[in-house]
Amino acid sequence: MLVIACIKQVPDTTQVSVDPETGTLIREGVPFIINPFDVHALEESLRLKDKYGFRVAVISMGPPNTEVTLKKTLALGVDEAILLSDRAFGGADTLATSKVLAEAVNKLSQIEEVALVICGRQTIDGDTAQVGPGIATRLGYSQLTLVDKIENIDVHSKRIRVRRKLERRHEIVESSLPVLISVDRSINHPRYPTVPMRLMAADATIDLWDNQKMVLDPETIGLNGSATQVRKIFSPERDKGEILGDGTEEPERAAQILVSKLIEKDLLQI
Repeated sequence: MLVIACIKQVPDTTQVSVDPETGTLIREGVPFIINPFDVHALEESLRLKDKYGFRVAVISMGPPNTEVTLKKTLALGVDEAILLSDRAFGGADTLATSKVLAEAVNKLSQIEEVALVICGRQTIDGDTAQVGPGIATRLGYSQLTLVDKIENIDVHSKRIRVRRKLERRHEIVESSLPVLISVDRSINHPRYPTVPMRLMAADATIDLWDNQKMVLDPETIGLNGSATQVRKIFSPERDKGEILGDGTEEPERAAQILVSKLIEKDLLQI
C-alpha cells in the first residue's frame, strides 16, 4: 500500500521582505525550504513505512527548481518523488492547487492502492490550512485534521485510529482507509539524511508531471481556476504606543499610571 506525502517548497520567511512600492515579496537571493509543517508530514510517512512496510511517494506542485527540494526527500528514504510543474498550474489559489494535487493522488491510486495522504497542518506562506481538506473533499476521502499522534493502523481491516489536538483536550478518532490526515508539528521529530543517502539522491531522477500528463482543463487550474487572487502583500503598520512614566527610574509610578489607564478604559476592574 502507498502513503503519499504532499509537500510545498516555500521561501524562508525569516529572510523575506516586502517591496513597499509594488506590495510583492522580494524573492531575489531568498533561499527555499520545505514548508516546516510539511517536514513533519514527511517524517510521519517515513515512520509508517518503517512500521508497516508502506511505500512512500511525495508530490509537490511548484516551479522547476522544486526538484532540488524533492531530492532532499529522497535522501530521507522516500521511494518516489513527483513534481507537478507547468505554466498552466501557476498562480493557483488553494482551490486550484487542491485540484491538481488530488488528480495526482488519483493517478497514483490507479497504479497502487493508497492507504493515506498526509499533509502538514498549513503552509508558512499562506496559513490557510485549506489545501489538505480540499484534496480530501475532491477525492471523497475521510479527513482527519490536527493529528498529533497516529495511534494504530489495522492494515487488514483498513482502519486507522488517531489522536487530534484540540484546545485544552485531545480527541481519539477512528476512520476507514483511505484517509487524508493533516498533522500538527508536535507529532514527531524529523530525522536527518545520512551521507550515503545524500549522495544517492543527488543523482536521482525526479518524475515530472506537466499538464500533458495530467490532462486537466486549463480553465479549472492555475490562475484561471482560482476563486481568489492576492492583490497586495504588506507589513502592517504599528501605531506608536503611549509612554506611561519612566519604568526604569520609577517603576511603581509607571505601574500606577498603567492601572489607572486600564480602569479608565474599562479594561480592568478592581
